[in-house]
Amino acid sequence: MAGKRARRGGRVWVVDDDQAIRWVLDRALADAGFKVECFGAASPVLERVRDTAPDAVVADIRMPGIDGLELTATLADIHPDLPVIVMTAHSDLESAVSAYQSGAFEYLAKPFDVDDAVDKVRRAVLAGSATGEQRGDVPAAAVVVGDIVGRGPAMQDLFRAIGRLARSNITVMIEGASGTGKELVARALHRHGSRAGKAFVALNMAAIPADLIESELFGHERGAFTGAREQRLGRFEQAHGGTLFLDEIGDMPAEAQTRLLRVLAEGEFYRVGGRESVRVDARVITATHRDLGILVAEGRFREDLYHRLNVIRVRVPTLAERRGDIALLAEHFLAKAARTFGGERKVLHPDVLAHLQSLDWPGNVRQLENACNWLTVMAPGREVHIGDLPPDLRQPAGQTPPGAEPGADDDWPALLGDWARRKLKGGSRRILEEATPTFEATMIRAALEHTGGRKRDAASLLGWGRNTLTRKLSELDLS
Repeated sequence: MAGKRARRGGRVWVVDDDQAIRWVLDRALADAGFKVECFGAASPVLERVRDTAPDAVVADIRMPGIDGLELTATLADIHPDLPVIVMTAHSDLESAVSAYQSGAFEYLAKPFDVDDAVDKVRRAVLAGSATGEQRGDVPAAAVVVGDIVGRGPAMQDLFRAIGRLARSNITVMIEGASGTGKELVARALHRHGSRAGKAFVALNMAAIPADLIESELFGHERGAFTGAREQRLGRFEQAHGGTLFLDEIGDMPAEAQTRLLRVLAEGEFYRVGGRESVRVDARVITATHRDLGILVAEGRFREDLYHRLNVIRVRVPTLAERRGDIALLAEHFLAKAARTFGGERKVLHPDVLAHLQSLDWPGNVRQLENACNWLTVMAPGREVHIGDLPPDLRQPAGQTPPGAEPGADDDWPALLGDWARRKLKGGSRRILEEATPTFEATMIRAALEHTGGRKRDAASLLGWGRNTLTRKLSELDLS
């Protein structure tokens, strides 16, 4: 039978098999006025905690025998109000979500700032029984690692937010510039939550003509308008039981805003041309790169809908705000590109990495991924040097290439010719079958980025019809 938890203030247990970490935390926490006891493994902690417990525990995830997540889960069963701070050198989304799902109060990424660690312990001790509200009932087996990569402080804040919000059905608004990965965050909230086994349905408001948005969202009945030959379920019904992600919500027309507000308030709607209401249960996550507060002030977005959607805001940092993650992201994207396009995995020379970390990256993470795809196809050797970079990335931020006028066309035909000659010299055949899809995919991505995802406008820029662009997106497996 579990003993009563001791309530003498400031008692902290540190659990880590690394003696250096124990020593650092022991000194720092003792200097801050805490009474500290250190353990090199989890087993003695579990033996002691049934009779008496501290006010907070700081435990490493990776330890021989019982690891930190198992320790955290067991402590949560024995003392539900005992705050546990989990330490991990693997500061990724999986670690963050796993920590929270095991019942952790907070997690601390190694290497950590000592003052930050002390502050977290202080908040844990003060929180007391508040940790019980942090726990969910989603099993650790539900954790799926997505494409969100990062170790810096800005990303750690984002991971914490995902870990805390995933288990609830609360409405979330994701803010961030184009290319930062807002949809990845929305997918992570879905995958790590209780709706993970249900549908995740995404719709970009900027990519749908205004006269079709209501039909896309709510569906239509047969004969509702010209061309409606059969009943069609809208995105809300497709997402029933799961998650509906509405990207670029600021581009939603006024009439659709009114209908969306009613669905959020009442949980039901009418299909276009329908007479019977349809009830739906879907968690709504929205995203925008625009300031909705300004749109509300200008009368272009309903204030009541804004407050309904703006329950919890999560901001995705720009790549320029997380330059320390560029090396990790580049490694991830180069490995992914090697699997996608074939060939050897490229490696960045240290000078190239330093150069990439100095750039402004207006296209954010998407721009870096495109650059890694380009290098995988076009760079001649395994190691990437400055001269191998795409022309628009060779110069420091804000500089124009020597001898070139601002806005001058890049000499991409010559670079493409060099690539073709290297391929032919190496014995390659049918090189157009390799180059054409990559060329078309690059042009399509650039056009869609320029138009903010509006397919009709992008098709016009490319000199195609919308149907041609839709077919190419399918053929090239582009989302």
